[in-house]
Amino acid sequence: MSDLFHTEPKKPLAEALRPATLDEVVGQQHLIGPGKPLRLAVEAGVPHSMILWGPPGVGKTTLARILARSFDAEFIPISAVFSGVKDIREAVDRAQAVLAQSGRATILFVDEVHRFNKAQQDAFLPYVESGLFTFIGATTENPSFEVNSALLSRAQVYVLDSLSDDELKALLARARAKGTLAELDFDDDAIDTLTGYADGDARRFLNLLEQTRTAALARKVGRVSAAFLAEVLTVNARRFDKGGDAFYDQISALHKSVRGSSPDGALYWLSRMLDGGADPRYIARRLVRMAWEDIGLADPRAARVALDAADTYERLGSPEGELALGQAAIYLAVAAKSNASYKAYNEARAFVKQDKSRPVPVHLRNAPTKLMKELGYGHDYRYAHNEPYAYAAGETYLPEGLEDVSWYEPTDRGLEAKIGEKLAFLRQLDEEASKGT
Repeated sequence: MSDLFHTEPKKPLAEALRPATLDEVVGQQHLIGPGKPLRLAVEAGVPHSMILWGPPGVGKTTLARILARSFDAEFIPISAVFSGVKDIREAVDRAQAVLAQSGRATILFVDEVHRFNKAQQDAFLPYVESGLFTFIGATTENPSFEVNSALLSRAQVYVLDSLSDDELKALLARARAKGTLAELDFDDDAIDTLTGYADGDARRFLNLLEQTRTAALARKVGRVSAAFLAEVLTVNARRFDKGGDAFYDQISALHKSVRGSSPDGALYWLSRMLDGGADPRYIARRLVRMAWEDIGLADPRAARVALDAADTYERLGSPEGELALGQAAIYLAVAAKSNASYKAYNEARAFVKQDKSRPVPVHLRNAPTKLMKELGYGHDYRYAHNEPYAYAAGETYLPEGLEDVSWYEPTDRGLEAKIGEKLAFLRQLDEEASKGT
């Protein structure tokens, strides 16, 4: 095992294994497989502007380099993190020089294009239009929100996926085949642990393999177990952008799990968000919202449970207070569901917004002065508590012309079933009053 313990790789593993052709790329077969868009573009020899959208470590830069090589085009990479309009101008000058000297086309690759502002993104447009270069942008953010519409209309958006566990294992097999890790054996549980830590990120996976190799060299270990990995690897939080799509996708999944009465789904997405670094206070606020929007009067206790969980977290903090959030998520998921109040409120707001200002019926007006009483304010108002069933049958509480409005329609679930029965009984009293019985 002398090679394992005394030979260091000449390049970082991620660089040593960087694919040079589409056939060497692991993953993204929906884009590069037979008959798929990028494969067809290469086979036709016709480049086009595009935006590669996907999470970190899935091959956006690698694909751009392969496309440039396949089209025999000059490859000019710039990063929106470190570049500005000056760098764009220099790239334009270089593209013009290449075209003049060799007649070769240029692919301009802009990494993290979402970090460029609108003016900077607009600077590409004339050169994309003229065909001076083919534009390839890479982004981890939703192009619909982060790329201006003019540039977006001139570029095809391709969505790249996180690598599956099997695809990550294929990277390990490739590394072993190239001799980099040939004399290092991995237990099955160690491989599963590494793929879990990598979270679909090929770069992270290869870096973890490299860290593992270094630790094995230092400790003279030839076989890697999950226990060994737990000792030697420092693993950062899973991929999670607190302001990006992952954040909003996961809170959406949590909300829909609660709405769909899936306690396990709710716990999973809650745990994912906490594991990724989401602010527990934000999650607590969203749980309160779910209680009012999706449960409502079917189980009024749900709002109290959510508020108590939020208050408990404020008192205990992490990690103890997170238990209260988990319990609240379970309660909300299993509670009876109704959006009847939510719908009724929205319908009433929408109606009032577009309707005229209707006067308050005279009998409902307050009459604190003699003049108001003389004008009939409050006259003929019936005090509900003095009526049978504490209900003034036949009384109207809406402005003229809205007598038939019925925004709130309770469901037959939870407490709302009882509410529905009561409203039906009150309607019966109204009908009897209208008939004079």
